[in-house]
Amino acid sequence: MHSGSISHSFSEETPQGKAKWFQSLSIEERMEMLCTFTEFILAINPTIADCRDVESTSTSIRVLTKT
Repeated sequence: MHSGSISHSFSEETPQGKAKWFQSLSIEERMEMLCTFTEFILAINPTIADCRDVESTSTSIRVLTKT
């Protein structure tokens, strides 16, 4: 993918592709993304900042990937 262009390729959706895109942002753009994500999370769950006592789960987590 060329900088400044839009891609509709699923190959760009890999964690490596996303990391490459994020690293291409300036510090200001990265901070803007962080603020946007934080505002989004707080809009969905306003009490998330009040959660202090986190407990681990005894259940397992399965990660699925498309082959």
